[in-house]
Amino acid sequence: MQTDDFQQFHDGIAGVMGFYGKSVSRFALDVWWTALKRYDLAAIVDAFNRHLANPDAGQFAPKPADVIRMLQGSTQDAAMRAWAKVDQAVRSVGTYCDVVFDDALIHRVIQDMGGWIALGAKAEDEWPFVAKEFENRYRGFCSRSERPQYPATLVGIAAAHNNLKGFKNDKPVLIGNEQLARQVLHGGTNQPALGLKRMSADLDEAVGEVLHSQTRLMSEQRKTG
Repeated sequence: MQTDDFQQFHDGIAGVMGFYGKSVSRFALDVWWTALKRYDLAAIVDAFNRHLANPDAGQFAPKPADVIRMLQGSTQDAAMRAWAKVDQAVRSVGTYCDVVFDDALIHRVIQDMGGWIALGAKAEDEWPFVAKEFENRYRGFCSRSERPQYPATLVGIAAAHNNLKGFKNDKPVLIGNEQLARQVLHGGTNQPALGLKRMSADLDEAVGEVLHSQTRLMSEQRKTG
């Protein structure tokens, strides 16, 4: 959550606890906020609703641990659904074409795992481990409520070849909900996930002087030792 979500979060906690005939002290509210602030507000609301509807636990007022348990289950379900979409796309569309999923987080996770082409190069016996890595990475972003930058398109083999030759690329294949996939396409970036920049000449020279001084000092120490 963001700081701007605090008032809505406070009202939601007060409403839920009021449903159970309980009030919320400032201390209790701070505990709730500290425990749940790393999650997305919409996911928290969904977790509360599922707790209230739970036939076993719903009769009791929730504690932060109850909601976190629901949230973790929710992130696992989301990761599994995302992987099922990726798995189907690899098998039906393949990694020859460029693709755009309707979930930006899928793009970022696949980028972090080496890219769309590298994913398609995995052997069948590696697939269960690839699935587990994808789900763990996806859940990590979800649990931290991160909205990281992501590539607008997952580049396939054909586009990679065409880019080298200067040829024109075909339009990417949209995976899932077409409208959401177009939003992902327009919201992406071509910048690398890890910023890279060459050192300036001055900095390069300064580093060289430091290394030279360290080498000379080590040499003198060996002579005196």
